Amino acid sequence: VVNDLGCTWQGEHAGERVADKVVDEIKKAGGVAVANYDDVSKFDAAKKIIDTAIEKFGKLDILVNNAGVLRDKMIFNMNEQDFDIVVNVNFKGTFNCTRHACAYFRDASKAGKLKSGRIINTTSIVGLQGNPGQVNYAGAKAAIANLTINVAKEMSKYGVTCNAISP
Repeated sequence: VVNDLGCTWQGEHAGERVADKVVDEIKKAGGVAVANYDDVSKFDAAKKIIDTAIEKFGKLDILVNNAGVLRDKMIFNMNEQDFDIVVNVNFKGTFNCTRHACAYFRDASKAGKLKSGRIINTTSIVGLQGNPGQVNYAGAKAAIANLTINVAKEMSKYGVTCNAISP
């Protein structure tokens, strides 16, 4: 399932469906894929993303949380909207998708239908070291790093790993 709203890095509508292009590339390479355009920052919409995978493929094996936007400004110039959109997409989106994936993984494990599950989150060195003009992004990425640690501890008994990459 390739999820993308069709937005720029700044969170503005790009006018094209990038998810469709990626799905086409996967299919041309012999793979199977489906596009999804739901908003990861919305709790119920994130559930639809997970449900799309289960409905299309019969199960969920791996969740990769990679959605992100930037609204770079120095703290004294940042407004609430610039803060909220970055935290909502980057951190809340990661939480939302992870939460719904974990509910599926737990239920599948208890039913004996899950051998393993994987969650991979995208954080950033900015979340650990900071970067001028990115207080919103740095905070979201630091939160993702901590969420990853906690989810790994909570889900290990179900055979689910949760790791982060930090490009």
